[in-house]
Amino acid sequence: MHTRSSVRPGLHEPVLAGIVTALVGFTSSFAVVLAGLRATGASEDQAASGLLALTVVVGLGIVLLSLRYRIPVTLSWSTPGAALLAGASIPSGGWPAAVGAFLVTGVLIALTAAVPWLGRLVARIPQHLAQAMLAGVLLPLCLAPFQSIGTIPHLVLPVILVWLAASALAPKWSVPLALVAALAVIGVQLGLAGTAIESSSLVPSVAFTVPDIEPAAVIGIALPLYVVTMASQNLPGVAVLSSFGYEAPWRSALAVTGAGTAVVAPFGGHAVNLAALSAALSAGEGAGEDRDRRWIAALTAGLSYLVLAGCSGALVVVVGAAPAGLVEAVAGLALIGTMATAVTASFRDATGRMSGAVTFLLAASGLSVLGIGGAFWALLGGLAVLAAIERGRPA
Repeated sequence: MHTRSSVRPGLHEPVLAGIVTALVGFTSSFAVVLAGLRATGASEDQAASGLLALTVVVGLGIVLLSLRYRIPVTLSWSTPGAALLAGASIPSGGWPAAVGAFLVTGVLIALTAAVPWLGRLVARIPQHLAQAMLAGVLLPLCLAPFQSIGTIPHLVLPVILVWLAASALAPKWSVPLALVAALAVIGVQLGLAGTAIESSSLVPSVAFTVPDIEPAAVIGIALPLYVVTMASQNLPGVAVLSSFGYEAPWRSALAVTGAGTAVVAPFGGHAVNLAALSAALSAGEGAGEDRDRRWIAALTAGLSYLVLAGCSGALVVVVGAAPAGLVEAVAGLALIGTMATAVTASFRDATGRMSGAVTFLLAASGLSVLGIGGAFWALLGGLAVLAAIERGRPA
């Protein structure tokens, strides 16, 4: 009897932690996902389908892995990958070519599980270059909130003020609360304009697109998306779990996320990976003192994602009705912390600052050559500078 009573009171902790994990993971970055999908040619319906598909596969993947391994392993969509897409241009083959690139990304992630040397090859990419590429990709989005002050100050300033206040008082809720503020602003605008939203449009739906494998899209979208997802999400995700004393099921997680990415690609999903930042919410002490039961937090997070999938259609419709620039401002606020971390990592080592700077500037420039976006050329340029003038320099 004593054992039963001592176990029951602690159950609310992992359950609550799992709900918070899903809420923070979803609300803090879904606007980035929508911005990325639209930038690569998705229509409103196709972007909504992509968000729905990603949310469902993330939830199912978490449930599968947490039940199988009984550890708090959580998944997410690739937020840095979505930011990379937001800074890209529509490929020459249009949205089907982008979908083909997403499919290739999923295959590459799955291959990394089956072919160990592929993972080692990604790990050999200098971290400061991968972070510089990410920082450059994020820069245009992170500028959006402040550029919007000049165009829609009455709409964006309340959102920024809420974000600043929440960052001081409840940092992990800063972006979700900024999103709530943005939704309130949108609601007021719709009310003033007398715009009505049909209830039938709020129901989530899927849109299937036949993938088109275009070489330029594979090089310009799939390869950078794979690299940034592996370097900025999967590898840190393993490190976060390790910091709490858990060994991530590396190959199984890559197999699940790679297969999941490939499955949802035709429905608009860009990439699924191990969670990094939000992983700590389910694996840390906030999920309860009993480390052996924190997997319940991950399981709850997975189930919560499946519930949130039902809200995705309504969110897309409301966001789609937002004044131009407002959603991009929220996405930019969500990514400022990530960009600051990436910039710091890019220039921490004095011996690699020139290659890091070249990578950063190329990625931020919006360069497109032969239909291939700037992220690929940024990594190539950084590696060239590293080989030409920094190789062999003393640390």
